[in-house]
Amino acid sequence: MRIWEAVRVAGVLAALSVGCGSSGGSEAGQSTASLGCEDGTLDSSVAHVDLQHDGNARSYELYVPSAYDGETPLSVVLNFHGFTSSGPLQQDGTKMNELAEREGFLVAYPNGLDDSWNAGVCCGRSAELGVDDVGFTRTVVEDLGERGCIDNARVYATGMSNGGFLSHRLACEAADIIAAAAPVAAVLGIDEAACNPVRPVPIIHLHGTADPLVPFDGGGLAGSPSVEDSVSGWMSRNGCTGEPEVTYENGAATCETVDACAGDASVTLCRIEGAGHCWPGQPCPERLGSIVGEPTFDIDANEAMWELFSRSALP
Repeated sequence: MRIWEAVRVAGVLAALSVGCGSSGGSEAGQSTASLGCEDGTLDSSVAHVDLQHDGNARSYELYVPSAYDGETPLSVVLNFHGFTSSGPLQQDGTKMNELAEREGFLVAYPNGLDDSWNAGVCCGRSAELGVDDVGFTRTVVEDLGERGCIDNARVYATGMSNGGFLSHRLACEAADIIAAAAPVAAVLGIDEAACNPVRPVPIIHLHGTADPLVPFDGGGLAGSPSVEDSVSGWMSRNGCTGEPEVTYENGAATCETVDACAGDASVTLCRIEGAGHCWPGQPCPERLGSIVGEPTFDIDANEAMWELFSRSALP
């Protein structure tokens, strides 16, 4: 079943109906634009931004769609790279810019210190040193709002592997700014008892059953939980009831969704049989060789998460 196209059209119409500096209705509540709308300086030539956070020089890559006019507040997707990767590599590997151009949203690709994120059990020096990457994410969103015209009610988090772990963590600890999250090839890396979001958070989780680095059934990195445990945890936090229903099915990919949740949230698990540690819909990175397993083209992660993002907003 393919439902992305109908939602794509609805999402574009909803985005265009929100005026800069004012509030507009949405399915998930009122949308408030950033103060940057009056004199935002972003344009399609802005591709890299340097800033400071917590005494460190930080940065993010940025894609601005050609339709950006500095007056209409746009949604923002924060797309976090995996361990040993970078913002530019995540930009190239996910090809999300193409969707952003078509749908008219901003994409920020933050760069982790030492090519890593502090997402709990994973990964590298950022986790070892306790880097405040949740705070850094807040700084990125604030910086975008100062530079350009963004819709603060429509900021979303996704990421691959270590970046996916971070998107789980952001849903736990920054639900006041993150409207929905879409972890890819990752699980919840912080203690489940420490995950106390201030509101129900819509989630879509995409994962291959043959992922050799973050195993579907758990283990792997620091004995991380299984995918199903991570997803059921979100169902519990979001107060979901009822049985999951199949919302997408194509080849090896099946998405099941529970949408009877508090606050109009939903939780979706997209299970891809035989797929490895790769971004669904794109080839696996050549630089990682065969260690990551096989790609899948039976589902496009960008389209799947935008289906959720385009209808989700902060209350």
